[in-house]
Amino acid sequence: MRQSIRRSMIYAITVAFALLMSTPARAADPEQVQKLLETGACQGCNLSGANLRHAHLIGADLRGANLQGADLSGANLEGADLSGANLERANLVGTFATNADMSGSNMARADLTNAIVYNAETRGANLTDLTFQNAQLYGSGINVGGGD
Repeated sequence: MRQSIRRSMIYAITVAFALLMSTPARAADPEQVQKLLETGACQGCNLSGANLRHAHLIGADLRGANLQGADLSGANLEGADLSGANLERANLVGTFATNADMSGSNMARADLTNAIVYNAETRGANLTDLTFQNAQLYGSGINVGGGD
């Protein structure tokens, strides 16, 4: 009986620990998400995993923001400043990002499927393993199939 209780306790602690470890350490700060949506500016904010689907972020100041894994699908990022932002694994499906500044950003493994990216600044950006099926990419420095 005693052995059974001990095993149950060890199992419960193990499961609880596994759940805690699988939860992302950082999640979007709801106050910062609200600040962005109300003011269009959130420099250096923690917006990781944020739901910003179809958000109108025209000219938004997101310099140095953490948007890792954020859902920006269908968002309008026209003229937005995303320089130095972390967009790793961000969902940018169908995003409109003309004249956006993404210089020095981390866009590794971001999904730009069906996105429209015209004249975006990407100098110094990490563009590793991007997905951009059916994307319209012009004058942005994002090269299909490599390049010089």
